[in-house]
This record gives sequence, C-alpha cells and structure tokens, in this order.
Amino acid sequence: ISLPLPPEEGKKILRLLPLRQSSFADFGTVIENPSPTLTSISEVLPGLEQQTSPAGPAGAVMLANENTALKYANMTRMTNDYAQSPSQTAGKAVMNMFACFPRLPLIARSGEEEDGHSSPVSPIRVLERHPFTTQTFVPMGLAASDRSTRYLVIVAPTLAPSEDWPHRGPPDLQNIKAFGAHGGQAVTYAPGTWHAPMAVMGANRVDFVVLQFCNGVPEEDCQEVEVEEGLEVEVSLEAVQDLEPKANHNENIFQWFRAGLETAVVDISTRFPNKPSHIIAERFLYPAGLTLVNYLHAVLLCMAHVR
Repeated sequence: ISLPLPPEEGKKILRLLPLRQSSFADFGTVIENPSPTLTSISEVLPGLEQQTSPAGPAGAVMLANENTALKYANMTRMTNDYAQSPSQTAGKAVMNMFACFPRLPLIARSGEEEDGHSSPVSPIRVLERHPFTTQTFVPMGLAASDRSTRYLVIVAPTLAPSEDWPHRGPPDLQNIKAFGAHGGQAVTYAPGTWHAPMAVMGANRVDFVVLQFCNGVPEEDCQEVEVEEGLEVEVSLEAVQDLEPKANHNENIFQWFRAGLETAVVDISTRFPNKPSHIIAERFLYPAGLTLVNYLHAVLLCMAHVR
C-alpha cells in the first residue's frame, strides 16, 4: 500500500526531538538507566532492600548480586496479543539481531527552510507495525557518551479505521515524529505502533538485539506501507547533539577529581603495597554525599601516603 503525504503538506522535513519517556509515551517505552552518573554502589546503599524475587513492581529499585548491583524492575512491558489475531495462531518469543549500517544522507539542501538553515536529510520510504506484539530494540556496543554515532526512532500515530482500513487505521503522516537516541537508550514499540525501520547515522554500524513475539503469519506479524516522495528526516549528528543537556560544571569538576584520585590510589597500591590504599578508596573516594571537602581530604591523605 502506498500513502501520499496530505495535500497541504507538500513536502515535510522532520526535525529531531530528544528521546524522552514523556514525549514517547504514546508510542511505547524508553529504556535507560535512571541513574546514569552513578559510579559506586555505596552512594545509594543505605535504605535499599535486597531482591526477593525475579519480579518486582514497575520502577522498584533493589539490591542484587551480593550488593554489587542495582536492579531496576520491569523497565518495559512485553506484550503478546496473538490470541486476538484473525488466525488465533499462537505467538512465540523470538530474539533477532539487526546489524544496522549508517544511512547515507542526501546532499544538504539550501534555501528551502524558513530560517535559511540547511542540513543533510534522508527520505522516509517505509513505515511498518506489528499489530499483536511489542518490539524492543537494544543497541549493543554503542556507549551513551559516543558522540560519533546515533540512531533515529521514527514513529507515527494511527488514524481511525476507514473503508480501506476496517480494523486498524493507517499512519498519521501529519503527526509523525523523529527522535534522536544514544547508545544508553533502548526502545520498546507498543503493539500496533507505526515506525520506520531502524536508522543509524554517523560513523559506525550499530548492532541491535530485537525481542518480540511472532506467529509465522506474515500479515499478522508485520504490516508495511510505502510513503510517497516528500517525507524526509534530518540526519546530522549536530542536530542530535544540540538536543543533549549540557553537563553541569560542578559535576565536571567532581568527575575530574574522581578520575585523578582513582589514578592516585592505583599508583599508591603499586608503589606501596603495604599501605592501606583500599581503605582510602572506600572511605573517601566513594562517600555517600560527595562534596569538594571530601575530595580535598582524600587528596591530602593520598599525598601523605605517597610521602
């Protein structure tokens, strides 16, 4: 099935939005570490309970793995609705891998935008949906801090059923959205969510582990539409990086102190094996409530041991 853009659109270039659960909730779930800057379990150790079962309420945080890990329970919901499919053929859980290579953008277009700004774009040719299953994409080997490579999450709402679409409607191309994602984020598309095939931009290939249910009936596992010419998405890394929150200046200072202290502790351990450098690390390098005073105190202690 081929879908034209609405006549009033003519041509549409999607601007990238930051991938946040608040803006993605209508399409599925964003999966990411709620505490990405946490570097030591001791910073959150007081007050947490031990894991008592593999399951847990959504959003619960608990200790696991002999108090060396934090478990964030039920980060996404896996749905198998194949019992509602026309064939009622049971769906089975499957895990695939997609090795996605960077998309080659079109030549940057100039003078076509209201603000006169130009950026490389890539056409959106196909949208697909999985009517009876969630689909989760988990990137592998791409760090959240890797600014050389990002991937795009392109989704569209579903229009109301019609004569041509009696059960579930086609994608709403007027309200299609494009999100820029980094390596610390995975996504789950809700059942029936229209989305573009995964698109990578930048320097490197990204391997995605993909989890979903399938029953082997092609029209029940995946439905596709072709989008006629005119729908494009910007694919510049600069556009994604402009969306990223700026690092806190004080946090940068603390991280710099932390890195220096870790190096100092390693150096102490190497040159003075009988000195209790591990005690310094445990007591002063990872306190639960870091302040500049803690860091300076640790620096003085390290200097005293080196002498």
